[in-house]
Order: sequence, then C-alpha cells, then structure tokens
Amino acid sequence: MLLVFFASFLLGGLNTQAQTAPAKPGTLADMALLEGHWQGRFNDGPIEASWTAPAGDNIVGYIRMMKDNKVTLYELFAFEQTERGPVALVKHFKPGLIGVEEKDKSDRYGFISAEKDRALFEKEDGSIRIIYEKRGPDQLVIRRGESKNGAWAFSDLFVFNRVR
Repeated sequence: MLLVFFASFLLGGLNTQAQTAPAKPGTLADMALLEGHWQGRFNDGPIEASWTAPAGDNIVGYIRMMKDNKVTLYELFAFEQTERGPVALVKHFKPGLIGVEEKDKSDRYGFISAEKDRALFEKEDGSIRIIYEKRGPDQLVIRRGESKNGAWAFSDLFVFNRVR
C-alpha cells in the first residue's frame, strides 16, 4: 500500500512538472470556447463578457464589471497567436477609460496547455495561472490559480452563463 501511495505521489509530481511547458504549441482554436456573449455576478454586481471567434491571428474580447448600475472596471483582451501558442494580453481600465497599466504595458499570459473546453495560461512573471473552462454549452468559468506550498491552487474567479 505504501508503495502504491509513493508511486502515485511521484507520478503526481511529474504531472505537475509537465504542465509548466506546453507539450505542443496551442492555437487560437483552443480558445474558441470563449466565443459568445456571457453574463454573471462578481462582487455583488453584474459582470458581462464577450469574445469574438478566432480570426486570422487573434481573438478580441472584453469584460465589464458593474455595481449599483455603474461601471467599476473594464478589461480588454486580445489573444494573439505566436509560434509557442496563443498569448493573452489584458489591459484594465477604470471608469472614464483611465488605464490601470502604463499605456504601453499589458498583463501577458503565455499558453501552457489545452484540452477539450479548457485552456491553461501563466502570467509572464509566473505568479498567476488562469484556466478558461467551458462547463457545458452554456457556462464559461475563468479560474485563477496561485502557487501554494509547491502546488497550484485554483478557485473560480468568474462564472458566466451564455446570453441567448
């Protein structure tokens, strides 16, 4: 029994290591799961998102967060295809389109891996991982992960339902 546990522990550790580098380069087709118009709730207010279908070398989209019928934050997204896979570029804006990041900077997330209805990205400084996951045809979830004690711990950040 101890041998089975030890082997599982080792294999689990190897699996975590393997997720840090893409097994194969991803494509924008891996991100097609985002396409559509989505709504949910965040911080006691409505949240809305929309992404285009992949076209050429990109996908564009936005997230709008509101509270008490007033915008609290905009996020603009561009997924661009590179030879290593898609890269997610994110800029944040306060009401009045006041940029949070410097005008020539954006948060950048590199592609790690994808499987059906799920894609994993990591912020360029290695501090955060993001999972984009479709949980059925009408639910999209964005999960945020942080490294804790040598393992990645994820929690749902945004849960969206498709707008019909």
